[in-house]
Amino acid sequence: MLEHLFSPNKIAVIGASRQVGAVGHDIVKNLIEGGFAGEIIPVNPAGGTLLGLPVYTSLKEYKESLDMAIIAVNKDLIIDVVQDALSKRCTTIVAIGAGFKESGDEGAMLEQEVLTLCKRSGARLLGPNCLGFINTELKINASFAGPMPRKGGISIFSQSGALATAMLDQAEQRGLGVSKLISVGNKADITENDLLSYFAADSSTKVVAGYLENIVNGNNFLKHATHISRKKPVILLKSGTSEAGQKSATSHTGAFTGTDTAYGAAFKRAGIVRADNFDDLFDCTMAFSNQPLPKGNRVLIISNAGGTGTIAADAVEHTGFKVAEPPSNKTNSLRGRKPIYSDIESPVYVLGDAPAALYVEAISTAQEDSNVDAIVLVLTPAAMTEAKAVLLGIAEVLDGSKPLLCCLMGGGAYVPPMHELVDAGLAIFPTPERAVAAFSAMYNHASWRSLPPRIVTRFRVNRRRAGRIIQRSQASGVRRLGEVRAKKILDAYGFNVPEGYLVDSADEAVEYARRIGFPVALKVVSPDIVHKTDMGGVCLNLTNAQQVQDGYDLMKLRIKQQLPNARIQGVYVEKMADPGLEVIIGMNRDPQFGPMLMFGLGGIFVEVMKDVTFHLAPITQDEAIQMLKATRSYQIMEGRRGNKAVDIVAIANGLQRISQLATDYPQIVELDINPFIVGEVGSDPIVADACITLEIPEETL
Repeated sequence: MLEHLFSPNKIAVIGASRQVGAVGHDIVKNLIEGGFAGEIIPVNPAGGTLLGLPVYTSLKEYKESLDMAIIAVNKDLIIDVVQDALSKRCTTIVAIGAGFKESGDEGAMLEQEVLTLCKRSGARLLGPNCLGFINTELKINASFAGPMPRKGGISIFSQSGALATAMLDQAEQRGLGVSKLISVGNKADITENDLLSYFAADSSTKVVAGYLENIVNGNNFLKHATHISRKKPVILLKSGTSEAGQKSATSHTGAFTGTDTAYGAAFKRAGIVRADNFDDLFDCTMAFSNQPLPKGNRVLIISNAGGTGTIAADAVEHTGFKVAEPPSNKTNSLRGRKPIYSDIESPVYVLGDAPAALYVEAISTAQEDSNVDAIVLVLTPAAMTEAKAVLLGIAEVLDGSKPLLCCLMGGGAYVPPMHELVDAGLAIFPTPERAVAAFSAMYNHASWRSLPPRIVTRFRVNRRRAGRIIQRSQASGVRRLGEVRAKKILDAYGFNVPEGYLVDSADEAVEYARRIGFPVALKVVSPDIVHKTDMGGVCLNLTNAQQVQDGYDLMKLRIKQQLPNARIQGVYVEKMADPGLEVIIGMNRDPQFGPMLMFGLGGIFVEVMKDVTFHLAPITQDEAIQMLKATRSYQIMEGRRGNKAVDIVAIANGLQRISQLATDYPQIVELDINPFIVGEVGSDPIVADACITLEIPEETL
């Protein structure tokens, strides 16, 4: 745990400088001005005093033990400084400086040396290449980020020091109070997993907002993130989502940046709220910080103008939610004046120049209405709108039963300071679209929390048979298992594989085709041919012996012409599958998070539309079905628009069986069933083609 990090009593600042603006100077200054009640020990070879404090020329002069050493010296001096600090029984080292792992191999070796020293002494290491940390509860500003922020319930962590300062500035602009801020830098020791574990138990942390470029340990992240998400929301901005962004992240942190698809799947599994951009990060933080989670998706819209209310209604419906029906007493008058909702025929309730009391009554009415799950209030600047009275009056009647998201469009000169509104319990946004997007994040997070416990089905399979094939292939150095071996493994795991035989001649192909029964398919088997159809290596729907003979000869001729050096292991004769809907199911093992399952409809839906979904293994049946529903082509599977419905559960079972196979055998790095032919409800899907890629042990290389 990180109690020693966030609550030190004696802090040494090595590299404390008299030069205003220097890192060591600003850290000492921030500790003093922040109100730190403990002892501050500035260290600089020049000695003297700094901001009224005596400066030690070396830590060796300090005769007592230390809780924390903040090191702001050149990297060439860091080993000696760390050793001096650890000799004082220091429990936390905060390495501010750069020039470590992010700078190349030499810096990485130095970083590892520092980490080894800390581990030997049982000390924790924050950084290096970090900004420091802040704890407003104990008035500790052990950073060079600027003045102490307002106290509140938001805890912030960032892999980038510069972005950490931007996050503090944004929190101040939004009126959000901060509990903790921590810059993790290169994450040599303390990582996001340590922080998620700490924040889950920290009573002063209500919402966590973070910026990440990579994750150190995927399995630990899933465990800690899932645990904290059950208690409090975690909103993360993950960069490195593009090819250029991934290159940038690697050069900045010296860490491997996993595929963005895998991160998205991991965040979804763990209940993490993923921000699309910096504004979204703080929109979501604003919404979660002082609003309750919604119980449904019916949104009531109240506005002082018809146009802005219509924009809000568009945003609600485009996001997939419902614009709530008017409360049942909408036509009641208030103290003999006009109705609460002046436009009673519209789904948008326009109050216009109504006095503040009518707005307050409207909110109170909406809170009592069981047909309303959330409220979006849109105010635009107008001389006749009592914006300040409206907002403060609404804050007084909020009962915490449902979220209220307020949009202040056109500037904030006509309202109280932002922190006063937030402290009063209001969530403020600049546009209806951003308010609705934040509500969407809240709704999705509430839905995740309401999910039943995950139950992963274990199917009865022939694991021994599959294991023998995998072990023999690895022992012989075979990395890519073609259709024949892959189908044998899938057959062992309960998939329906058509009867087939590997043959070496046209006569043998005819013999086995008769044994199987027409129609049959012929497929070339070669480790050098991945896309068999493109090379003329597939013949389908052969209905008699002559077609098999001719197909075999033609196939061999085409392959010889196009790939004369290809190694041909034979031709696979297989029973033709009955027609059905062709889908693709597969798995790719992510280096951070393990097996990631994939589903998509075949043909144009995958190749052109990229209509695919992903989920981390192991997967439950409900999660597998949700994968299918997440595709744009799901309506085709349901049987809409003249199509016949296919067996959705059968596809879900296929995904679960792949999940089990990938979990049982970590040496499988890729698996592809394409096509997986699915028929009507009650039929058994067929593996028409498949391939498996294995990890080859180092001893066989």
